[in-house]
Amino acid sequence: MVPALFVAHGAPTLVLEENQYTKMLKGLADRLPEPRAIVLFSAHWEAPVQMVSAVEEYEMIYDFYGFPEEMYKIVYPAKGNKDLAQKIVKLLEESGTDSKVDAERGIDHGAWVVLRLMYPDARVPVVVLSVNPALSPAEQYYIGRALAPLRKEGVMIIGSGGTVHNLHRLNWNSLEKEKWAATFDDWLQAKIEMWDTDSLFRYETEAPYGREAVPRNEHFIPLLLAMGAADDGRKADLLHREYQHGSLSLCCWKFE
Repeated sequence: MVPALFVAHGAPTLVLEENQYTKMLKGLADRLPEPRAIVLFSAHWEAPVQMVSAVEEYEMIYDFYGFPEEMYKIVYPAKGNKDLAQKIVKLLEESGTDSKVDAERGIDHGAWVVLRLMYPDARVPVVVLSVNPALSPAEQYYIGRALAPLRKEGVMIIGSGGTVHNLHRLNWNSLEKEKWAATFDDWLQAKIEMWDTDSLFRYETEAPYGREAVPRNEHFIPLLLAMGAADDGRKADLLHREYQHGSLSLCCWKFE
């Protein structure tokens, strides 16, 4: 059975960077079973209903501004999987979650930054899914749990976002991690490793610096979705954690 992953995608330029985090991501595929397909929840696709992509081949979405010109020349030729998209819709329906198929949207940087680092040859077909910030943390988790059976069929489920993601608190000149960001992630790590979903679902009020770390939940949601997809095993391994610009968390979790 392939694991579920939560992968922080950082800033879009992560895809071009050489650091310990990108080194880990570039070698991660060699440490994991080869998936027959990937289902990826992207923090950069928000929708009020669960959207499921169903395209033959994705067009690129450069959903960022003011970055180096080379960023807008990157092409990741990801293929879709329409049959898998329909199976996802069925699993969500069986769990009581409404969903819609999208046959036009391209692939945003929340997805292609992660995938290009992990699978640079785009050999694994991908179905990208949206996130709905209006749902409760428990509801997010249950959506991930609804897709758990796919892992037994060789489908890797990835949540792409960020645990500490407050762009207003970034210190662009800092090479040291901010204490408040690390304190939040320490709390998060303890609760994840205990699989304490009750506390995780109340992170906004229980976690130290919860509101500073997660001013909006769209980047945090993919963590809960990925965890839900491993509810049957409830084993969590923190593969990497570091920070950019003081508080932008770059972490990767494996769930089995």
